[in-house]
Amino acid sequence: MDWQEVSGNWVLIPPRPIAIIHFLGGAFVATAPHVTYRWLLEHLSRQGYVIIATPFVNTMDHGAIAHQVLRNFERAFAQLQTRGLLQKRYFPIYGLGHSMGCKLHLLIGSSFAVERAGNILISFNNYAARDAIPLMDQLSPSFAVEFTPSPLETMALVSERYQVRRNLLIKFTNDTLDQTITMSEVLKERFPDMVTLQKLPGSHTTPLGQDVAWKSGSVFTPLDAIAQWMKQEVYRELNQLKQSILLWLDPFMKL
Repeated sequence: MDWQEVSGNWVLIPPRPIAIIHFLGGAFVATAPHVTYRWLLEHLSRQGYVIIATPFVNTMDHGAIAHQVLRNFERAFAQLQTRGLLQKRYFPIYGLGHSMGCKLHLLIGSSFAVERAGNILISFNNYAARDAIPLMDQLSPSFAVEFTPSPLETMALVSERYQVRRNLLIKFTNDTLDQTITMSEVLKERFPDMVTLQKLPGSHTTPLGQDVAWKSGSVFTPLDAIAQWMKQEVYRELNQLKQSILLWLDPFMKL
C-alpha cells in the first residue's frame, strides 16, 4: 500500500473506495501522520476508505490551523478528482481526529460550511496553553498566553455552532490527558440521538501503535510463539480501536 503526497497531504487510495476519511493527528505527531499513525490508517484504507491525512505544525492560533488544514484537504480532494483517481461523483466524507486533531475537526465543523457524514473524535484534548505546553508559565510569567480559541471559547463555539450531527467519541480507560466526557455532554445537548461515546482499553498513545514484523525461521520455535503472543497482546487495544471505528462507519460490515 503506497502513500502519495497530494497538495501537502498524505493520501492512500484503495482499489474500490467507498468513502473518504480526513485525518488530523495530535499536536506533536501531526507533521508526519502517514508515519506516526501508519498502522491504523492503512488498516482503515484496506476496508475501502480513502485516507487524506493533513499534516500541520502546532501554533497558538488553532483557528488558523483549522482553516489551513481544511483548505489543504479541499485542494487534495480537487486534485484527486482532476487526476481521475476518484471517479465517483459523490463520496461521504468523515473526519477522524486524535487529541488536538479532534479540536481542529470541531472548529472546522463549527466555523465553516462543510459537508460531513460524521466525525470520529479520539481522546479529545482541550487543555489551556499553560497545561499543554511544558514550562509555559516560566517562559511568559509577565503576561497570559493562550490558544485561540481558548478552551472555554472552543466549548462555547461547539455548543452554539457545530453542524456535524453524527459523532463517535472514543475515550481510553488509561488516558490522563483526555477530556472526552465533557465534550460528549456538549454534543449530546446539541444532537441528542446522534452522539456515541465508547470507552476502550488503552492510553492516549494507543492510536500511535505500530506493527512490528516478526519473521520466524524455517522451524517454529518457542521464541516465535512468545513473540506472536506478545504481538497479539500489544496490538489488541489498537485492533479494538480499529474495529470500533469500522463498525461505527458501517454497522453492517463483516470484520
